[in-house]
This record gives sequence, structure tokens and C-alpha cells, in this order.
Amino acid sequence: MNILDLLHGLSDAAAEEPLLLLAMLLAVGGALGSLKIRSFSLGPAAVLFTALAFSAFDERLKISREVGVFGLAVFAFVVGIGAGPSFFNAVRAGGKALVAVVATLTIAGAITVGASHALGLSGPLLSGIYAGALTNTPALAAATQMWQSDLPTVGYSVTYLFGVLGMLIGTMFALKTQAPASADDDDQAIAPQLDTATVRIEKSGLENLEAISARYANTIVFSRIMRGDRPGHPGVVDLATDDAIPEPGDIVTVIGDVERIQEFVSEVGHLSTVALTLDRSSLDYRRIAVSNPAICGIPLEDLKLVRKFGATATRVRRADVELLATDDLTLQIGDRVRVVAPPARLKEVAKFFGDSEKGAQAFSLTALALGLALGVLLGLLEFPLPGGGQFALGMAGGPLVVGLILGRIGRTGQILWSLPLSASTTLNHLGMMLFLAYAGSNSGSALADAIVTPTGWRVLIVGLVVTSVTAVGHLIIGRLFGGFYGARLAGMMAGAQTQPAVLAYANGRSNDDPRVNLGYALGYPVGMITKVLIAPLLGRF
Repeated sequence: MNILDLLHGLSDAAAEEPLLLLAMLLAVGGALGSLKIRSFSLGPAAVLFTALAFSAFDERLKISREVGVFGLAVFAFVVGIGAGPSFFNAVRAGGKALVAVVATLTIAGAITVGASHALGLSGPLLSGIYAGALTNTPALAAATQMWQSDLPTVGYSVTYLFGVLGMLIGTMFALKTQAPASADDDDQAIAPQLDTATVRIEKSGLENLEAISARYANTIVFSRIMRGDRPGHPGVVDLATDDAIPEPGDIVTVIGDVERIQEFVSEVGHLSTVALTLDRSSLDYRRIAVSNPAICGIPLEDLKLVRKFGATATRVRRADVELLATDDLTLQIGDRVRVVAPPARLKEVAKFFGDSEKGAQAFSLTALALGLALGVLLGLLEFPLPGGGQFALGMAGGPLVVGLILGRIGRTGQILWSLPLSASTTLNHLGMMLFLAYAGSNSGSALADAIVTPTGWRVLIVGLVVTSVTAVGHLIIGRLFGGFYGARLAGMMAGAQTQPAVLAYANGRSNDDPRVNLGYALGYPVGMITKVLIAPLLGRF
């Protein structure tokens, strides 16, 4: 038996058993995605290209729509849940970024018309070119419904592949961009570098510690204070409560943003060599896993740690990011909280937070299913468009919007919407790979048929131009007008492209920087709506 006979045998078996086909696509795609050429790897996006190759070899090798739609809905919902706590705050400060996305996608529509006419292409084919070059299936569906033609599908299938690959290249450049020091952008403040310092107070007339922290925009918190320190009298170390008023001679331990700590030191005194953290007789510290659902989704201030245990939280480690334990921070299952408390009370504090590794990985399947159902229902709703026609958010937009809202709410009564990091990462990658397997397996044969015709090559050239111009447009307009850089710019490009493969690549290259998902969540809704509105209109040209 030669290699071709073996491939045909596997193809026959996979065509007969869809589960085998899906497993093969995920296994082969996953293996290829793990390969690195220097620092470049496709990651989960390799599943898409594997599925394209499989279906081009044998058009019977297709994953059912239900599998792809389910994967897409799960992926979008999980992204929304994770980005929800930060999304709405970012929207209030990110209006320009959203305008930048709309402007770039509108320019892409004009480029589609101009380049197509230059090569003798017109009509509904342009709608498919735009939808494929910007990898947006709902836009293709809207165009197909309006024009009742197969031409949008041809344009989509030919241009889709480079629509993914071209934006992957653009994202690689986006991740390398850095915000200037003078930029007024919270991109640098999402995950600040935290430090700890011991400071001797020399200034009199200071406010209480809560007011001082507020004056520094809650970028610093206090854990310990030593009063009465002088030669021959070492003083007493106590918890730095909000109502404590530091006086000259006191020594405080401060945690927070490095630059803000330096400002605080310059204002009130100087650094001290007294290491308050080494005195564990009256206060001790411990990092505790959050596994108690009852305390999640609630601001730290409302947990009343000082009143209940004489304790305070100073830092929260979420994934690989260290967060400052400010009063308004809400905990999530799987967080690791650094707590300072009297040694005798640490067991009580640990019990309060849960402190269970197993519990820190658990989540409610009921909450996940309920949220997903709400997202699917929203995605099915059709909204009227001006001049006729209808618009629906679809199985990506609906779950994403619901996920954002529920992620922001955190909890509803006894229902906790947030997900532990491990569960979120697993569901995110699984959902994304299911969708990519579906999308690729249903496009390969159409791509192979169309690309060998003269029209197919012209369509491909226009798609290359549209994707390239769009990627460059995001890099320029997103940076100069929207104020996005680095991880957030990469996420915004993935969201505006409405492309999970690009998001997967950006997350992999940035070590799952949370700013990537935040940028994606910002760019996705406006990108989706803009493309669904523009794509059908291009068929008139």
C-alpha cells in the first residue's frame, strides 16, 4: 500500500465517522501549530489551514455546522466573560479607538470597489471579496441573503485564507509597537509593575491612609505601620487601616506602582532600612487561593476584612498578572490573594477565602449553560435595517455581548458568572479550534475550484490588497487616532477582523496578556456591525 492509498483509506474512514475527522483535524492542526520557525508559530490557527487542506483533498471531509457554531458561541462567550470587568470602563475612555475601527473598515470597503473595478470585477462578487478579506461570515450571510447569488460565496472562499494570514502578519507587527512615554493611555496601566517599599514619615499634617491612597488614584495601598520608632524603643507594628493617620517618625509599608511609590516617598519622607515584613510576631502574611464562590464578584471593600479578621489584602495574582488589592477590585475564582493578618487569624482568613486548589478550578456548568443560552437567543434576534433588510448579531456577536454584560455584573444572586482561569483558557481554546475546524473544512474545496480560474486569480489579488490595506490602516489609524499600542492594538485588530485565529495568535505571542482580549472585545462588536452593514452594499457597485 502506497501513501496515496493510505490517505484515501483514512479519508474514507473520516468521511464515514465525523468524530474521527474532528479528532484528526484537532490533532494534526494542534501538532502543526506547536511547531516554531524561529519565534513564529501558528498556534491554534493551524487547525484552520489543516481543515482547508483536508477538504481540498476530499470535499466529503466537512465538519457539521452545529459543531462549528457551538465552538464559536462558547469561544465568544468565554472571551466576553473574561473581558467584561474591564470592557465598559475602556469603552468610556476608548471612543476614539472605536471610531478608528469604523474608519479603517469603511476605507477597506472603498478599496474593495476601486481595486475590483480596476481588474474588471463588479456586482455581488465584491460583497464576498470584502467579507472574505475581512473574514466575516455574518457579512457573507447578509450579502448572500440580499443578492440571492452564489457569487459572494466564491469571493469569500478565495479571499478568506489570506484574510487570516495577512492579519496574522499585521498582528505580529502590532505586538512590537510600544506606547510613547508621553502617551495618555491606560494600556500601560492595565498590568502595572508592582513594588513594595518601607517609608519613614517626615511630613506632618497628612490625611489618613485611605485619603492618601485616593489622592494617588488608588495606585498604592498600605499593609503595615510602625509607630513610636526611636533609638532604644523599636516601636509597635500594626495593621495599616484606612483610618490610620501617619505622623512624623512612623514607618509604613507601601505597595503599588513603582513610579507612584517614588512620588509618595518624595512627598512624605524617605526610604527606610527597617524591614517591617521580617517582624512576623504581630502580623504575618500568606498567599491564599480564592475558591469560595460566595465572596466572588464582590468588591474587596465590602468583604470587611479588617473588621472581621483584623486583616488586609495587598495583592491579587490573577493568571500571570499581579494586581493591586484596591477597595473596588472584585475577586474571581482561582485568584491568589496576599493577605496580611495576625498570625492567629490566618486560618480563619484562609477558610473565608476557601483556600482550596480543587475548588479554585471549579465552575458552575449551570451558569455557563444559562449564559450561553442567553447569548444564542440574542444572536438569533433580527433587527431591522434602514432601507429594508435585517441584521442579527449571530452566534459570535450574541454570546460575546451577553458575556461582556455578565462578566461586568459578576454575579446575580447565587449565580457566579466568572470562570476560573484554567477553565476559561480550556473552553476558549476548545471552542476556537472547533470553529476553525468547521470553517476550514467547509471552504477548502470551494477554494480549490475557484482559484484555478482567471476570475479566481483576480479575486485573490483584490483580497490581498484589501486585507493588506486594512492591516496597515489598523496599525496607523489605531495607533495615531485610537491610541492603541502593543497587546491592545493586536487584540483590537483581531476583534475588528472578527477572527478567532488572529486572536489565538496574539494571545500565544503575548503569553495570554489580558490586554489582548480587552482590545478584541472592544473591536469585535463595532467591527461585526460595520462589516455586516457595508458588505451587502458593495454588491451594488
